[in-house]
Amino acid sequence: MTANELIRKVRENVRLVMVGKENVTDLLMIALLTGGHVLLEDVPGSGKTKLAKSFARSIGADFKRIQFTPDLLPSDITGIKYFNMKTSEFEFTPGPAFTNILLADEINRATPKTQSGLLECMEERQITIEGETHVLPSPFMVIATQNPIENTGVFPLPEAQLDRFLMRLRSDYPSKAESLAIVTRFDKADPLDSLGAVCRSEDVAEASREVNEVFASPDICEYVVDVVNATRSKTGVMLGASTRAIVSLLKASKAMAVIRERNYVTPDDVKALAVPVLAHRLILKASIDTARGAEGIIREILSEVRVPTERFDNYKL
Repeated sequence: MTANELIRKVRENVRLVMVGKENVTDLLMIALLTGGHVLLEDVPGSGKTKLAKSFARSIGADFKRIQFTPDLLPSDITGIKYFNMKTSEFEFTPGPAFTNILLADEINRATPKTQSGLLECMEERQITIEGETHVLPSPFMVIATQNPIENTGVFPLPEAQLDRFLMRLRSDYPSKAESLAIVTRFDKADPLDSLGAVCRSEDVAEASREVNEVFASPDICEYVVDVVNATRSKTGVMLGASTRAIVSLLKASKAMAVIRERNYVTPDDVKALAVPVLAHRLILKASIDTARGAEGIIREILSEVRVPTERFDNYKL
């Protein structure tokens, strides 16, 4: 199964449950195939949790959910070592982080100390407890959710953790036609209950290798660097995108090329992913026009940075 076929099958399978989430599903697949994590930011009741469950079931992945609350401890995520009275030895009990797809629900409701419990998991795919390192299963992906309109009793994610998310995704309210389809689909039963997998973990690993082999010309690499560098000198930006953002944007662009049935990256692939990959990494000055925002700044940069004009069709094998 090719990477493009895998993405298409997962998209169609998730569509059996979710209405109007095809683009978000594609972006989730991009994150999965490039080893990234996703921050889903939307209003309550918009289907974030159901989307994550549908996605995990479609790829046949182990799935665990953590409801983040102010009293949650880092050990509630990673696991603990305890003394077993029967064996007179210390034993390790894995936490919910030992899974393939981890849903961190309302992540900004937990304290910064607890949020930091995910940092090593997300970056190194491992957990170190009392000097002992435990490797997480593969694939491993964090899908975190947060409510963008609530600011009471929440702890905003620090910049270091935001930078570890490959993308921040948002979806609009469904249209009237989509709303009617949702009502009809969930009228008598939840289609998630009967949703099955369309692939195996081996298929995901093979698709990831295929994405890694997608060709990115030197001009494309320079274009990615120029776009990210422009965020650091843009008016109104206090802190631009990191070096990690350069690597993330290029990797995601390779996966977008696969979705578009190409084995080479074009500037349009980079443009399509610049906002979800870069916007959440910017720290804006207090005087910035809120209507403009980080997403508006990224779009301005895309219109200002010189786009390579080379004929990328020449790279098609």
